[in-house]
Amino acid sequence: MKKLLGIILGLLLLTACQETLEQRCAREAKEYSQKNCPAPVGKDVTIDSLTFDMATHTLTYSYTVSGLIDDTTVINNNNPREQLLKSLKNATSMKPYRDAGYRFRYVYFSTKNKGTKLYEATFLEKDYQ
Repeated sequence: MKKLLGIILGLLLLTACQETLEQRCAREAKEYSQKNCPAPVGKDVTIDSLTFDMATHTLTYSYTVSGLIDDTTVINNNNPREQLLKSLKNATSMKPYRDAGYRFRYVYFSTKNKGTKLYEATFLEKDYQ
């Protein structure tokens, strides 16, 4: 009887320690930013941070661009929304978050004009399903 009670108590403790998808997402975003940011992700593009807003279930990727693409006209002429959506749909690591209906927000800032937002896109579940 004591053995059975110990097993049940142990199982309850194990299930109580499981983090929710929201908690996991927030933790992973914070860890990624602390360990990897800022980091170059391509020519003239640097990721500055990855954050998660639990209230809105929004993952936000913040980037800084430099060089030739540090210009709203250049960015907008390259169909950024279409390219970002395609990448989001193809990212297998984002599947649990897509399945949960999370929002994905991408913000690009200028290097030459600090603080100037060059482009922003937010994708809702209806966009990527």
